[in-house]
Amino acid sequence: MRNPLRYRLWYTARQKVVTSVVVAALVITSGWYGIGRLTAPEDRSCARGVERPQGSDECIGVSGDGYDFGRPKLSEVAAAIARENDSLKAGRYATVALLLPLTSTDEAMQTKMQRELQGAFAEQYRANHLSNEQVPKIRLVLANTGKNNLLWRPAVDRLKTMTGAPDNLRAVSGVATSSTQVKSAVKELTAAHIAVVGTTITADDIANGAKGDPFPGLARVSPTNRDEARALAHFGQVRKDKALLVQDTRTGDHYTDTLRAAFTSLVKGTRYQPELFTSRSDPNDEGTTANTFQQITHLICDTDAETVFFAGRHVQLRQFINALGARGCQNRAFTILTGDEGSYLGSDKKLDRSALRRKVTVRYASLAHPDTWAAATGKGRAATGGSPADYRAFLDLLATVSKKPAGPIGPTDHEALTDGQVIIAHDAMTLAVQAVRQATPQDKRLPQLADVGEQWPRVKGSLRVSGASGWICLDNHGNPYNKAVPVVELAPEDAGQRFVSIAWPEGTPPDEKCLLPSSAP
Repeated sequence: MRNPLRYRLWYTARQKVVTSVVVAALVITSGWYGIGRLTAPEDRSCARGVERPQGSDECIGVSGDGYDFGRPKLSEVAAAIARENDSLKAGRYATVALLLPLTSTDEAMQTKMQRELQGAFAEQYRANHLSNEQVPKIRLVLANTGKNNLLWRPAVDRLKTMTGAPDNLRAVSGVATSSTQVKSAVKELTAAHIAVVGTTITADDIANGAKGDPFPGLARVSPTNRDEARALAHFGQVRKDKALLVQDTRTGDHYTDTLRAAFTSLVKGTRYQPELFTSRSDPNDEGTTANTFQQITHLICDTDAETVFFAGRHVQLRQFINALGARGCQNRAFTILTGDEGSYLGSDKKLDRSALRRKVTVRYASLAHPDTWAAATGKGRAATGGSPADYRAFLDLLATVSKKPAGPIGPTDHEALTDGQVIIAHDAMTLAVQAVRQATPQDKRLPQLADVGEQWPRVKGSLRVSGASGWICLDNHGNPYNKAVPVVELAPEDAGQRFVSIAWPEGTPPDEKCLLPSSAP
């Protein structure tokens, strides 16, 4: 039986209207909320000035606020950079950016990124605190181009907007890998009149020269692959009839392309065709090249070769060393000569170091090494081209920035310096700072943007950079002339990278004035 009281209380006309209004309000509110969630832009920010581009999970952009881009190895040094930046007064600094693949997933590259930042920060600190109050002060920011530099475009676009106040960007350093992406980034930056200083780019075709200056405003502190090869040739007399070349056939990688060309000229006259392999488009991908190297070592044993020139990246170099260590002809001795990518193997845990105790010697043309200038000049040491005093000054600076209040910045002991990355990054930053300050007119706080890159032809003689890696004397196109090339050997000991000797592209050290001859470009 129907309850009249209940009917009267809940189902009156008034209750029906109220109920309908409440339900409608709930439906409309829920609908608007759902539509808002669906149509509102997704928050893809990672930190101020840094965000995840559409289709990517990497944090790309520019930061000087201590953001480590999700890489714990960078946390301490990024924080140190932020502290230094926070101490600067607005309008009294010029910004230098480090353009690097900071979110690389390759372990060796992550270590390289850490050391690039350490070296650059050391020079930032010296410029701001130990240079007799020269102006402008230097602000340092980190610009991430993503894994394999594939996301270089948004980072470069952001840098191009930073040339005015408050950032006053005046130079870009870092620029550390010889790839198509980096070449495009350098092209874009220099076209915008932003000076660029490459740290470890060695490809001959990411450079200016006598045939033209496609990158006006680009300078480098590392020798080209051609100069590295020339230095290796002067270092040791290689019998061409007992030498062969192992080369990557993948094209478009400017490091391997130009190293292959340089080594081909060195082994001209050999009796053996090159042994070929093809790496993946991502050179950090292990791929199947280890299988190929196992076959190549069989063929090398069939020859009477003693020296193997290797034109390839560090992952494939490590695979080749491991394969050669397990070769069948264990009674034969082999020397592998390669470019500066050999420096990555010092921290590569996948390298079979026992191969280095099986008559396999691996030597590479390094960009820097802590023992190059550590000893006093003497027999076998150059009287010019660098000095123990310059290197000791660098070590004193590292000792200062590695501890509070400037630091900590991560490991900077002798072992951490043997791959040369901290040293060469410091020298590149030194060159950038020198150019920024030399381009600053009297009674002005900042140089004009385009004037910074015009300083390179004057970096020679008494205006050279007396770097920790050696003297940096630039030709008229921004390339180092006759730069010291440390020949370094991988040692069987863990992480051992042993200095062997200094080699010179011209065969002998530069003269004491470091003025380039008329035959130079």
